[in-house]
Amino acid sequence: MKVHEPYILYDSNDHKFVWLGLDESEAEKGILTNQYLVMHGEQGILIDPGGYFVFERVFENATRFVKPENIKAILYTHQDPDVIGGLTLWLDMAPNAKIYVSYLWERFIPHLGVDLRDRIIDLPDEGMDINFGTFMVKAIPAHFMHSPGNFHYYDPIAKIYFSGDMGAAVFKDKWYLIVDNFDEHVKTMEWFHRRYIASRRAIELWSKKIEGLEINIVTPQHGSIFIGDNAKKFLNWLKNLDKVGLDILS
Repeated sequence: MKVHEPYILYDSNDHKFVWLGLDESEAEKGILTNQYLVMHGEQGILIDPGGYFVFERVFENATRFVKPENIKAILYTHQDPDVIGGLTLWLDMAPNAKIYVSYLWERFIPHLGVDLRDRIIDLPDEGMDINFGTFMVKAIPAHFMHSPGNFHYYDPIAKIYFSGDMGAAVFKDKWYLIVDNFDEHVKTMEWFHRRYIASRRAIELWSKKIEGLEINIVTPQHGSIFIGDNAKKFLNWLKNLDKVGLDILS
């Protein structure tokens, strides 16, 4: 099984968006996950840095680009352990990082054994622009896709949309980083999205939130990255899913 090095998706004028690598053997311990780093100058922002058993790999790869003390924020989409399970380690190793997550999860996260009172920033249901001085990241509401308190993140400089669990794929054979054949790739995504998204209404509400965003790349937390036309194809496919979640069960 291969170990994949970090891959820079965007690099211009002191701004980078980096996929933080992957070790295919991690699939033997749990579902494969993607982690990302936004760099602007010397500042770094982590997005969904993952669970406990990927921490060493993510930390090592992230610190190729940023000093731990310059990690200013960790952005979480939701509360799942594959997203947030390494938080105790990140609080120690990135001492200046603020933690951004839906306000719904503030009272649950301490059960990981952490004290967040001085470091957590609650995201309101309507989302917000997260300002880091010389740049910003948009927190886009994506509630019930699949978590009831769920956010995606948009980098307006790189025009990259982090879609969390949306875009998740179940690979039967070989894992790949970037989608080449979208029609074939859909087969790896269909079941997850129909089962995990709560309802068609959740898709409709989310779709309105991303109107007007210029999106060149979609980076999911599971699965493969969509670039250019494939990013547009993915977003259109997701917007037009007919029966999902409760629509199927009912």
